Amino acid sequence: MKQEKVLIMGAGGQIGVELTMALRAIYGEANVIASDIREAHPLLAGKGPYVVLNAMDANATLELVKKEGITQIYLLAALLSATGEKDPKRAWDINMQSLLQVLDMAVQEKLTKVYWPSSIAVFGSTTAKQDTPQKTIVEPRTVYGISKYAGELWCQYYNQRWGLDVRSIRYPGLISWKSEPGGGTTDYAVEIYHEALKHGKYTSFLSEHTYLPMMYMDDAIRGTIELMEASAEKIQSRMAYNLSAMSFSPKEIAASIQKHIPSFEISYAPDFRQQIADGWPQSIDDSAARADWGWQHRFDLDKMTADMLHHLKG
Repeated sequence: MKQEKVLIMGAGGQIGVELTMALRAIYGEANVIASDIREAHPLLAGKGPYVVLNAMDANATLELVKKEGITQIYLLAALLSATGEKDPKRAWDINMQSLLQVLDMAVQEKLTKVYWPSSIAVFGSTTAKQDTPQKTIVEPRTVYGISKYAGELWCQYYNQRWGLDVRSIRYPGLISWKSEPGGGTTDYAVEIYHEALKHGKYTSFLSEHTYLPMMYMDDAIRGTIELMEASAEKIQSRMAYNLSAMSFSPKEIAASIQKHIPSFEISYAPDFRQQIADGWPQSIDDSAARADWGWQHRFDLDKMTADMLHHLKG
């Protein structure tokens, strides 16, 4: 059996850091090449092959793929929801051009698999808020969501036309203690833990009763790898799978933190990200992922809070 050689593009991001470490544990450090537009994240520095690479540079990417004999690409590079709204055309260019280049390259070089993440940002105000189904009305209100839904359709197209084994997940908000958030609307749920320990208080940029689907990064990384390791015949969706674990509001995450830090205080000052959040689902139906390839989450809110605070305290 041929040894898989993995390239991770956007390895310095919130998902990329932990996914790189997890894949190296599976395939070996030498067989997972991390890349990003900047120098290596501290958790990756000196711990395996790393290349400074612009995901928009098709020639440099192709040269690396050929040189290293890459068989799988995980394309994580993107501008996220809140960041993307500050420069919509740049967000569209980065999110779309990088994907199309990788899809073309994967067909040309006969790669075994491609992974590209989608997001709950594909959903909009016309989507059912509760238990949003796998297939539903999709009318995103941000350039990030627009690019992600367009990308899902491109992934399905390349699978149907050229048989490319491309797989995807619609991530909810992701929470991690290992890496900083990357400019998303759900970032408050990471920031709040840091601020609780540093200052004992936090001002949320979302209102107290704003419910959003969330997931602990440990579950997200495990789910991603389980999807990629599932046999091809189990993958019924070539757009992106809904994936979920829990839903909560800023008020509820604050209450969870107060079980460990009773003096913690939260206040609310909603900004432009509130409008983005108001257009997203409050909970997700991920029954397709559970039925097709056996997805199961392990962390609920209180278990996640305990783990986050434990690790952030050092």
